[in-house]
Amino acid sequence: MHSLTSDHSMTTSRRWAVLAGMTALAYGVITPPAWADLSPGGGTQGKTTQTAQRDGHTIASRVTFSGSTRNPSDQSSPAATPAGNWSPPACWYEPVSAQQFSKEVEDGYKMVADDPQQPNYAKESVSEYRDIYKNGKYKNYNLDKADKGNWWVSAQDPTRLNDQAAWECSDLPFWVKNGDIPPVKKAISPEILAELAYNRIQLPGTKVSLAPADTTKVNLSTWAWLDKAKFKKVSVTAALNVTGLNIQATTTADPVSLKLEPGTDDAETYPASGECAASSDGSVGEPYAKGKADQAPPCGIKYLRSSGSGTFPLKATVTWRITWSGTGGVGGDLPDGTFGTTQEVTVQEIQAVNR
Repeated sequence: MHSLTSDHSMTTSRRWAVLAGMTALAYGVITPPAWADLSPGGGTQGKTTQTAQRDGHTIASRVTFSGSTRNPSDQSSPAATPAGNWSPPACWYEPVSAQQFSKEVEDGYKMVADDPQQPNYAKESVSEYRDIYKNGKYKNYNLDKADKGNWWVSAQDPTRLNDQAAWECSDLPFWVKNGDIPPVKKAISPEILAELAYNRIQLPGTKVSLAPADTTKVNLSTWAWLDKAKFKKVSVTAALNVTGLNIQATTTADPVSLKLEPGTDDAETYPASGECAASSDGSVGEPYAKGKADQAPPCGIKYLRSSGSGTFPLKATVTWRITWSGTGGVGGDLPDGTFGTTQEVTVQEIQAVNR
């Protein structure tokens, strides 16, 4: 846990939001909303999971991810860039049992109160925060009502703490009776889980297969295609699993087109738009086969001049259709995602032979 800063200009609401994060906790829930699946034994045992970890004033979320997952903190890991201005949620609200909430708040209070390096204002803030739930608006963390409801607390995506959106879930922890709908917009649900999974989908690198490969000739049609073994549907499942409760959603990315940008205006693309759509069998483009040298490729490029002593940067961008399905039979579409890379292509003049 990081020490609080000594910035006395911090607003009370912001300060309490930080304190709420400092008393971050692992969650539990007793009675689920209508869309939850009450299937005993539900869970992610045996699956590869990734869990958001506590980081300073962030909350350690119990949401886990399995499938073709990536680490959002790894900038080198291929990820889909959503179309438009949409982005996965940077914060949300999750349920936690009264027992867990009580323990975490008390532990956080003791840690700050007993630390001589903490400024007085920080100790006072933690004490005020604790009093709300122990001796103020609520009594003893509602432990006497532990079987009748849960606390709901905000969680932030630990990779987006510098985003303003990560602090939009600024409500202090609040009590929700079993069966009631949490009175906030970003309460965890299958759809929010699907949106969180969007940012965890591991995509293949977008290197296009070319024929001729890497080095081609002026005015020679170069065939381009995607390796079907690599470019296929990939999915990530996000889940919030506690005793007797299984809420989950699976988000799937399916390649639908390849956009080619030759890296020079002195080139033609096939088709003319440069966008090669996926065929009915899911393939994009067609591998070159012997005997087709005089044919125009269904997906490809023709360079009209030499790259000289250098190369042309061929940019290839794959568009992925993103869909999701979740607990309770819900589902739908999410914004398409794109991912592209650049590969260098050498274009040589065809050498004429004088006889």
